Amino acid sequence: MSRDLRPPVDILHYEIVQEQASALGRMGRTLEQALAHLREFDAAHESSESSSETPAAMQPARRKLVMEAGQALWMFVVQREATGLRDSRHIMRTYNVPAEVQRCMGLAPPTKLASK
Repeated sequence: MSRDLRPPVDILHYEIVQEQASALGRMGRTLEQALAHLREFDAAHESSESSSETPAAMQPARRKLVMEAGQALWMFVVQREATGLRDSRHIMRTYNVPAEVQRCMGLAPPTKLASK
């Protein structure tokens, strides 16, 4: 029977680092997925519209996708910073994050006030 002779603090540190890496992976995949949905939306509506502008009827749906991507970006950046990775420029380049997504990073989604 083999016994781990490392101090409990080392074992705990190892498990914390594993969880941080796992969380970073999850957040990165969430960001990738949100950006992919936005790009798919843009590609689907670009072919049907001659100008680069999104049709007015589709703007709320697109805005929702931008906000979701901004939220995913915010969560990823915060998780990275919590692990000591402070430079987010690498994320913006690697994931090719659009400027509009960067601008809404960390914004809370608008809430609808209950009418009285």
